[in-house]
Amino acid sequence: MASTALERAITVCGGSTALASAIGVAPSLPSMWKLRRKVPAEHCPAIEQLTRTKGGAVLCEELRPDVPWSVLRRHGQSSE
Repeated sequence: MASTALERAITVCGGSTALASAIGVAPSLPSMWKLRRKVPAEHCPAIEQLTRTKGGAVLCEELRPDVPWSVLRRHGQSSE
């Protein structure tokens, strides 16, 4: 069975509680997201950044393919 992007992020971070703590959410939220099969878009950038620093990057596009990340990434670059 292939793991989901969220499952990979949880593994890279050392568990759901560690992921939750690192991104500043309640410990139960990653498990809830896993059950619902949807990570809130506002948490995706923090998960991407965290997993990137741990050598197992999980991209926003993998967590939420329904969000137009390319548009948001371009917008973020132009405001710097």
